[in-house]
Amino acid sequence: MKSSFYHLQINIDFKNVSFYKNLMTALGWTGIFEDKDVVGFTSGSSGDIWFLEGDTQETADYDARGVNHVAIRVEELKDVDEVATFLKDQDISLLFDTPKHRAEFASSEDQTYYQIMFESPDKVLFEIVYVGEKK
Repeated sequence: MKSSFYHLQINIDFKNVSFYKNLMTALGWTGIFEDKDVVGFTSGSSGDIWFLEGDTQETADYDARGVNHVAIRVEELKDVDEVATFLKDQDISLLFDTPKHRAEFASSEDQTYYQIMFESPDKVLFEIVYVGEKK
């Protein structure tokens, strides 16, 4: 059997949809569908992310069992910093003392794992990460 990642659905309060649309556009994803209570994006290579109107006001606790966060990998180290600036302009705080290099996640000494972490307006935890050559 062969399989691959297909899509992720994130339930949100749709009053926040413009944040997600702007974030995904800034990350280079392409909108593939939009309706009154659903919007979908594709990276073109690694599956889709769909944002749908949630039925309840309850939010997930990323320290509980289950999905912890959504990680999106970027191609260049500077892309992480660009997203950090975008988030600052949106009044979104970075978490866990990021941005920072995480040597413990790098595959070798000449590689780096450079990340930011943040919560979306709906308390979804996101990571934007560059994994690659130290520059």
